[in-house]
Amino acid sequence: MESSRAARRRARRFPRRPLTYTALACVAVVGVTAGGTVYVKAQAHSGSSAVSSAATPAVSPSPATTTEEAAVAEPVVDLDERLADAMTSVDVTGEQKVSAAVLDLESGDSAVHGDGAFDTASIVKVDILAALLLRHQEAGTRLSAREKAYATTMIENSDNASASALWDAIGKASGLDAANKTFGLTGTQGGDGALWGLTSTTAADQLTLLQQVFGDDSKLSEASRSYVRGLMGRIAADQRWGVSAAADGSGWALKNGWLPRSTTGLWDVNSIGRVSVDGHAYLVAVLSNGNSTQAKGISLVEAAAKAAVSVFTAEDASASAAAASANATSAAAR
Repeated sequence: MESSRAARRRARRFPRRPLTYTALACVAVVGVTAGGTVYVKAQAHSGSSAVSSAATPAVSPSPATTTEEAAVAEPVVDLDERLADAMTSVDVTGEQKVSAAVLDLESGDSAVHGDGAFDTASIVKVDILAALLLRHQEAGTRLSAREKAYATTMIENSDNASASALWDAIGKASGLDAANKTFGLTGTQGGDGALWGLTSTTAADQLTLLQQVFGDDSKLSEASRSYVRGLMGRIAADQRWGVSAAADGSGWALKNGWLPRSTTGLWDVNSIGRVSVDGHAYLVAVLSNGNSTQAKGISLVEAAAKAAVSVFTAEDASASAAAASANATSAAAR
């Protein structure tokens, strides 16, 4: 049976519209509209289900029908606005800037806060591996033993020499950009020359990349997706920070990036991945720069990840409370 949670998600088909109220279905024989059209019972959608008022007289619904069959107006939630509200709780100081994006894998609903471009630092290593796997898929070949060794240390240990070797293997920035065009990333540009860590990206694009790894609608094969997910789930112990802070401990897969900029002395700190909360999976991307230390950047990213996931978990808590209240009221009425 479909969960009520998924049903609530589908009620928000256009999550980025302003908060409005719309009727879900027509009332059985509700009378004449301003244009002279009469709606009849069982016609759930406006437009083609109308009949001429000249052919069918208006009939007033009985009080019982009005109570039992009238459509219930439900608010259309602007998830971007909800995320923006949640991000006000995140302490941003000095020259820090942060952008976050989150997607509920069950419903497909997503929210993004901030559209600025950030240096990727080492989170680009997921993109490099995805591009490499796509090249092999298109050529009908498999990763070599050496490429597998590089991929393992690049993702699990964030080894830079391994990343540089695979960056060369995909054709550097031009190869990354070509793969990203296939993946649907529109705001990411590979770094110049050997500078893969200075690839520029957005939180929204990183969410798109994560969908290529963790979603079903992907240009990557199931084998390729499973391979990347496995590596991201075995990150070295000293790198298990970032979006994993938003998980409940039942499961996560991630890749972090950190880079002190020589021009400013400030840190880029980023984190992307999948987290599980109460049995539900979310994709989360948080990008930041202008951090005075790596530790402050990590604190900022973790706070932003928690705020992003709260867009959905807070809603679920509210819905559960409302359902419990409704059930109690119904029981008392019987």
